[in-house]
Amino acid sequence: MTTLLINGRVHSPAAPDATAIAFSDGPEGAVVWLGADDTARSEFPDAETVDLAGAFVAPAFVDSHVHLTATGLSLTGLDLRQATSRAHCLRLIAEYAAAHPDGIVWGSGWDESSWPERAAPNTADLDGVLGNRPAYLSRIDVHSAVASTGLRAATAGLDAATGFDPQRPLTAAAHHLVRGAARDPLTAEQRHTAQVAALDAAAAHGIVAVHECAGPDIGGLDDWHDVRALQHGVEVTGYWGEAVDSADAARALLESTGAAGLAGDLFVDGALGSRTAWLHQPYADAEHSCGNSYLDTGQIAAHLHACTEAGIPAGFHVIGDAAVAAVTDAVRSVVDRFGGPAVARCGHRLEHLEMVTAEQAADLGRWGIIGSLQPNFDALWGGPEGMYAQRLGTDRAALLNPFALLASQGVPLAFGSDSPVTGLHPWATVRAAVHHRTPGSGISARAAFAAATRGGWRAGGVRDGITGTLVPGAPASYAIWETGPLAVSTPADDAAARWSTDPRSRVPALPNLDTALPRCVRAVHRGAVVHG
Repeated sequence: MTTLLINGRVHSPAAPDATAIAFSDGPEGAVVWLGADDTARSEFPDAETVDLAGAFVAPAFVDSHVHLTATGLSLTGLDLRQATSRAHCLRLIAEYAAAHPDGIVWGSGWDESSWPERAAPNTADLDGVLGNRPAYLSRIDVHSAVASTGLRAATAGLDAATGFDPQRPLTAAAHHLVRGAARDPLTAEQRHTAQVAALDAAAAHGIVAVHECAGPDIGGLDDWHDVRALQHGVEVTGYWGEAVDSADAARALLESTGAAGLAGDLFVDGALGSRTAWLHQPYADAEHSCGNSYLDTGQIAAHLHACTEAGIPAGFHVIGDAAVAAVTDAVRSVVDRFGGPAVARCGHRLEHLEMVTAEQAADLGRWGIIGSLQPNFDALWGGPEGMYAQRLGTDRAALLNPFALLASQGVPLAFGSDSPVTGLHPWATVRAAVHHRTPGSGISARAAFAAATRGGWRAGGVRDGITGTLVPGAPASYAIWETGPLAVSTPADDAAARWSTDPRSRVPALPNLDTALPRCVRAVHRGAVVHG
């Protein structure tokens, strides 16, 4: 028995003109046929049929970098990304606190770089609207946070921590401490509700698999085990960001956590918005600082050596140019010891990878290091007036997130959201990768879509060559979209971003992303409906 979808438009390189697709039933459903809808009924006379009324069928998306609990807390709680000024931010906090009079006030998403005063809230601001109530409110990049006196007083060791300031947002070790104290009051039920809300939201956006990037300073072990125990149709591949110094330690930690790799957000540095990314030269708007380094070059190299010897995926959160240089040098030492093929087989990955040179990109591509990237960072903060330019100056800012450079050097790309930092909508991710704020740094819609689908599967260790596509034999993991006419979303001044729609190219078209983004009406993973 098969389920047959007809009268749709199917995105498949195996049959670019297909208007019908058939899937086998069962928990391991797969694509069994592609073709024209006028022959579908004769091919499968007994199949269940679904008329899509012209909707668009495509491989489902993979989000290669998420934080499920934090995403769910943002979706179900206080999301400050809508704040347009410092005063507006404080008003949103006060309104939320009044409507939720019990427990800690947990929020995220404020971004002072877009506010008129460009000044972050401070402890006194929070105390003025919350009194003694504990509150943790992270910046949009979640690498700094403002905390009320009520929470600071409950955080052991804060006074002695690096990054402590009695009024300013907390960074570095101080932020890790206060975030841990803010997590403590959350119950298992609250975490579960948040995690399910995040996965439901992912499914509603046509995402059927996510890569959870966890670690001791992010959610802790309790949160990690809760995520691993979830029963949900969206597949979760988990990475644990904790450094090791031997192959035996790597194997033991992988076994005790059940992680897919010792990668994800293993912090080499922080974030540009919080001025904690590790730079060679000082910040343009903080000339006394080059940011933070959380692992030295010896620790980076030891972790890579240990994981490579054990055959385990390793990886790091790496943003600043000094951090990228440290990691690239460490990978080079591992290649010298084990050889390029052994390194490539492990599937090592670098999260964010925002400040990379042409020479580094060539090395990473040659060594098979995966770039797990977030195009919406550029959409939010790129351009001559954006946060990147504020922090780095326009010259350095124009070099960030060079997707075209990385792709041209053969670096395997996987796209994600870093949710809750940016939203979960994957078509917005594709659009941002094409419409890069720096001319020449964007990639084609075809390449961007691949990085958001089969690139995510490859980064997660699935390298069968068909998962993430709609070809016979591939898993039945797909999404159905309401959309306008299929077209190419292409900046007029960026020829590299064009995707030929000439029928002779045998390349199926994508929706036009210059207008409204497509809406997911059904998402299916391995034959099971997860949304719609």
